[in-house]
Amino acid sequence: MATQTLPGLAELQIRNIFCIGRNYVEHAHELKNEVPDQPLVFLKPTSSLIFDGDTIQIPSQSSNVHHEVEMVAAIGKEGKDIPKEDALDYIAGYGIGIDLTARDIQQQAKEKGHPWTVAKGFDTFAPLSSFVSTDKISDPQNIDLQISVNGEVRQSDNTKLMIFPVGELISYLSSIFTLQAGDLIFTGTPKGVSPIASGDTIEATMNNGLVRLSITVEQQ
Repeated sequence: MATQTLPGLAELQIRNIFCIGRNYVEHAHELKNEVPDQPLVFLKPTSSLIFDGDTIQIPSQSSNVHHEVEMVAAIGKEGKDIPKEDALDYIAGYGIGIDLTARDIQQQAKEKGHPWTVAKGFDTFAPLSSFVSTDKISDPQNIDLQISVNGEVRQSDNTKLMIFPVGELISYLSSIFTLQAGDLIFTGTPKGVSPIASGDTIEATMNNGLVRLSITVEQQ
């Protein structure tokens, strides 16, 4: 069961989990997807959240679960129709998330034109680190992200490669939804996504260890 408040930002109760797909060009290409011309938004349930030291449960329904490391922005105050130039003022802190995807289930859904919710929303499919306040991050578009599986680096890139920067994402989301304090935005993953398996140990870092997330994997 997910805790009610964000690690590192205990004053914030967790609310919505907004996720952005295909926000790095090379990741879109590696999955043979078109590069979007506006943010591609999907949601995860709060029941998918786990935290540092917890365990990912690979569901029996999938045989191909992938890791996707992401910078996560935590919203600190309510906002609607937020201008891009003011958007960063609405962020309380930054952390690391892993958007886990049952790729086989997602592919079946895509072929049928169905939503991705099942592929993205299983219990434990949103590991989340503790957060650091915005004064620890001088520029959210210059954050190094890395994830390793059993000591092997799988993804290592910088948020400067985002198609839609975090300020633009906040402005776009707030034009549709009223953003609330405690909302999370998973901002997309760079290239290098790959399968995980029972017995794996996953380590994700932001800015060379400013934030760390360590997770193990087991079969459900």
